[in-house]
Amino acid sequence: MSNKSNITVIPATIPLFTPTTFSPINKRRVAAYARVSTDSEEQLTSYEAQVDYYTKYISEHPDWDFKGIYTDEGISAVNTKKREGFKQMVADGLAGEFDLLVTKSVSRFARNTVDSLNTIRQLKEKGVECFFEKENIWTFDGKGELLITIMSSLAQEESRNISQNVTWGQRKRFADGKVTIPYKQFLGYQKGENGRPEIVESEAKIVRRIYQEYLSGITIREIARNLTSDRIPTPAGKEKWAVSTIMSILQNEKYRGDARLQKTFCADFLTKKMVKNEGQVPQYYVENSHPAIVPPEIFEIVQVEIAKNRKHNTKRSSNCFADKVFCGECGALYGSKTWNSTSKYKRTVWQCNGKYKERGVEPCATPNVDEIALQQVFVQAINQILGDKEQYISALQPLIDMLADTKEFDNEIQVLNERLSGIYAQLELMVYDNARQLQDQQEYMEHYSELSSRYEEVKNQLSECEDKKQLRLARRDKVLQFMDTLRTREKLLIEFDEVLFRAIVEKITIFSLNDVRIMFRDGSEIQTEAPRKHYAD
Repeated sequence: MSNKSNITVIPATIPLFTPTTFSPINKRRVAAYARVSTDSEEQLTSYEAQVDYYTKYISEHPDWDFKGIYTDEGISAVNTKKREGFKQMVADGLAGEFDLLVTKSVSRFARNTVDSLNTIRQLKEKGVECFFEKENIWTFDGKGELLITIMSSLAQEESRNISQNVTWGQRKRFADGKVTIPYKQFLGYQKGENGRPEIVESEAKIVRRIYQEYLSGITIREIARNLTSDRIPTPAGKEKWAVSTIMSILQNEKYRGDARLQKTFCADFLTKKMVKNEGQVPQYYVENSHPAIVPPEIFEIVQVEIAKNRKHNTKRSSNCFADKVFCGECGALYGSKTWNSTSKYKRTVWQCNGKYKERGVEPCATPNVDEIALQQVFVQAINQILGDKEQYISALQPLIDMLADTKEFDNEIQVLNERLSGIYAQLELMVYDNARQLQDQQEYMEHYSELSSRYEEVKNQLSECEDKKQLRLARRDKVLQFMDTLRTREKLLIEFDEVLFRAIVEKITIFSLNDVRIMFRDGSEIQTEAPRKHYAD
């Protein structure tokens, strides 16, 4: 008995592609896709030429029925996410609007291999063929997909090389200290004749106003509200200012005349996604790269103030006494309460926030204080200074000289930098020797870890020393600003001046009925008392 199998061939009854695709009687419905990669005048001319060419090219084939051209101007082919013409072409092809798509080349179609193959396969499943004229590739051809894969990979590699060249050029400019600013969305500067940023005074006034208001104690939200109500346009030309925009202006080193370059970088040449540079690639800090709108000392004071608020997790309030009044007994902040809120006797009272926090613990003996009392305390204290301000200002000069002397920190910073360089050199030598000589790896790792720990320890000491130097200079700048404020005041205060209070007061500490102390920004302190009729107990 034979074990040979019987095989019966069952012929295909349904064609792989629709009969209209290959029918000699029905015309093929043909569309074209054209794209240029930039919006330059030269490329737009190429774009118009492509449109004109394919209109004539398709119309000249008697067996082709022209169905239109899909176009994208000034858009990269690296991916298809933002190419509206391309996406519409695919949608129409899948919907059966045409049978053949003609385009100039694989690189005009897509420089991403995955995008190219996915799109071609989707269209192929619906009986839509693609023809790439430059490479003479027909996707229904048996070797068409192999050729598409090769050509797309080459085009993708070309995109990678272009991206790397562009990146190298940018980093070379950064290393050379060449500063670029997005002028269309950056307040205060325009591109000068020499290519460097130059100040636009009408916009610079707005920047200086933001810094001044912030130093005066006004909240960022309130600054944004004021600019919006004054109908001053944002850097992007919008009507409403956002808190994030104000904060960005307050922290941007370009306003002090310096520039930190490569804050962001392109992480993937295919997606063009920009990410924040947190140490993945080098950054470059260029000092005095262009004219400053804000004096460096004012910029530094603002940074210290921002850092202080972040450290203590405090937010500025629209009330000038918020975060300024402290309990002399427990050190807690005073908070405001509204008494008799529904009557004509309504008033704002400040009391120790820690007074009733813990049950069973004797509360602080410090009194509640009416807001009017705090205002009068300030008026009394500042008038003591203004009454003899010249002598007061001259007494501050030795403090200025002391704060300006940073030789001690400079010497220590130099020593620590030299120590860091020495440890780093040892680490490099260890790695070099380990790569070329057989060593006990356990001993190597122990020695390497020890050196690494020393390096981090010295690095932290350096950072701490630099912070101390910066704080001293920031305090010097505060004292100078305080002195300038005093010089501009010609008369004693008759009533409370909120702007002056925000500008010169560091904090108020309440100990008792007769002991209220005001510390000014120069570090000096004046003891006074509030009128008893304004205590709220």
